[in-house]
Amino acid sequence: MPVTWLRALREVVRSGLTIEEARLEPLLALRTAVGVAIIIGPALWLASPAYAASAALGAYSAGATTFQRTWRPRKVIALGAGAGLALSTFVGYLAAGRLVTFLPLLATWAFVAGMAWAVGSTAGIVAATMVGSMLVTITLPTSVGRALEHAGVIALGGVVQAVLILLFPIRRWGAHRDALADALAAVADYARRLRHDPTAPFDAEPLMTARDAAAVTPSQARTRPSVLHGPRGLAERILPVVAALADPDVGAPVEGPGRDRARELLDAAAEVLDAAARSIRRGTPAEVPSGSTDVLRVDEENEVLEGPARQAAERLVELLGEALEIAGIGDACGKTPTPPGPAGAQFLVRPTLVRLVPVVVRAVRRELRRDSPVFRHAVRLSAVATLGYLIAARLPVGHGYWAPIASVMVMRPDFHRTYARAVARLAGTLAGVGLATGVVRALGPDAHVFGVLAVFSAGLSYTLIRTGYAYSQCFTAAYVVFLLGMGGQAWEQTAPERVVLTLLGGALAMLAYVVFPAWETPRLTGRLADWLAADGRYTAAVLRSYTEPTREHHADMRRALLASREARAAWQETYDQARQEPVRPRGLTSREAQEAQEALKRFGRAAMLMESHVPRAGSRLAPEAKRFAEALEADTAQAAVDVREHRNPEWERVEEAFRAWEGSAAGDGSPALRREAELQKQALEDLATAVSRTPLERDVGSAREEQRVRAAAAAEGDGSGLAHRGG
Repeated sequence: MPVTWLRALREVVRSGLTIEEARLEPLLALRTAVGVAIIIGPALWLASPAYAASAALGAYSAGATTFQRTWRPRKVIALGAGAGLALSTFVGYLAAGRLVTFLPLLATWAFVAGMAWAVGSTAGIVAATMVGSMLVTITLPTSVGRALEHAGVIALGGVVQAVLILLFPIRRWGAHRDALADALAAVADYARRLRHDPTAPFDAEPLMTARDAAAVTPSQARTRPSVLHGPRGLAERILPVVAALADPDVGAPVEGPGRDRARELLDAAAEVLDAAARSIRRGTPAEVPSGSTDVLRVDEENEVLEGPARQAAERLVELLGEALEIAGIGDACGKTPTPPGPAGAQFLVRPTLVRLVPVVVRAVRRELRRDSPVFRHAVRLSAVATLGYLIAARLPVGHGYWAPIASVMVMRPDFHRTYARAVARLAGTLAGVGLATGVVRALGPDAHVFGVLAVFSAGLSYTLIRTGYAYSQCFTAAYVVFLLGMGGQAWEQTAPERVVLTLLGGALAMLAYVVFPAWETPRLTGRLADWLAADGRYTAAVLRSYTEPTREHHADMRRALLASREARAAWQETYDQARQEPVRPRGLTSREAQEAQEALKRFGRAAMLMESHVPRAGSRLAPEAKRFAEALEADTAQAAVDVREHRNPEWERVEEAFRAWEGSAAGDGSPALRREAELQKQALEDLATAVSRTPLERDVGSAREEQRVRAAAAAEGDGSGLAHRGG
């Protein structure tokens, strides 16, 4: 941040061709490929290759959507995708035949597909598939009646996939189990890292994913295994306790028997949490090493830990006792359904598809502004799909729809993923078309053989769908070649054309991002401000729970924690994307962003340490903490405005409240809490140092940053040249 275009493109190529580490799911791929086969076989036997192609499109696309990251039942996703593909096909046919009607429809459909990203990545990907369906299938029917038939056959593909999911469930609730197990395993890994690095940071993404997975519809809640209910909250409560136990400022001493005891407890905690994670993931009871359970005993007379460290140890032992019950019982109670009752009282609510409509409308309305990356993506998608269709229609090739399809399927709201997927699609298409072409030429025309090969290619595509876009796309391209060959298209008409048109579509997608970008780099300052304000509200909520530990204040603290995590995740996503963008930094240089990030991480960590000692209901501690909470919330809110408007933040109220706290007699009763508040004040001072500069210094810093990146790129190029000459 920034990087040169040459370096950015090198990273794009490397990313697009990278094999991702993902667990293969061959049984899921086999079941979905069988759904494609069930559709292709009867269609070839009872109807024609054209019907078989339509049916295969619906079954393949509906099956592919079930591999997307979503917590709704897969059969619902398959049915929804099949219905959407059928509607897109029929509406496309009604407008086909004349550019004056089809182009406005294509532009509108593509714009809506782009805005679907406001709901989430799954919705955006499924919507893009529907645009592709409109472009392909309008070439197949010859009348409105035939169009209805093809649309019905496409919808039937989604129905077949849904029925197979219903009849042959594979790891029912498996994704939800994995999400919860990953959250427990992440806390276990954190406990192990704290043994060696007492101030190690924690990435809350697994906990956020587990919470997202815990939201279910009322129908899902009736069948959800009860083992998926409580462990997420347990992981949330254990996290600040292990951090407080390990911290050298407020927990165990830096060296000596106390530190050794803390390491034992942290190791035992990791063992118990890992056992609980395995139990939930597999649905079977798990055994915890006896040595770990022996460690989890706090001897009243011989315990070496004292003060806040001992309180943290006792709290950790109490919480791990609950984890031991989970690890010992496993899924024995997993068949017990969630008791019916008011939605909000029993589970995190996920709206049904009908009630999702107003949620989608609100999400889309929030993104209908010129500076929104989603809106700009929708505009790019609409323009590129229309332009690609027009250009391909003028070229002396058939199947011109491959150009806009390639553009629609690779485009994403951000620069890096769009370019990486364009490279991956081209590479996968070249490999897949070349492979399939050789097979077609060797076997000769045979619709039934091509149908079998299409199903085989679909199965391989599903199997590799999570290992990298290029590798899945290779077999998707082969699948399409076999499908068209099944319909009577010669390989000479399909292979070279698709390569050329895929290259055209990818080039248009890349060019669109250059002409109308939505860079994340300018958004860094706003994301940093949002994170600062959210952390300030979270810390204030924690401190209020000290002064008055009521149920309402605990609920406020939980809401503020979730908002803080969301703000930090938004910053991290923007920061990671900005580091890959070939644009000049605006507002924050690379070094400033890194230093500000580290300061805010320490600020949030101190708040987490405070949370570990929040008193139980009915007790009152640290009255001076209330004044500090008010000062902290006010100063961080104002500082967020200052950071967003490129002014230097100040902490006058925080410093005044802390001095008053130090001088009060009440401050002597809570030394650990006051030390944590001091850590927060130091983190805020470091944040101010990171972002506070005069406008002249900021301009000079940005120029130096750009010169530094150019020099590094030149040195890298020289090194490559020397290595080449040396070779």
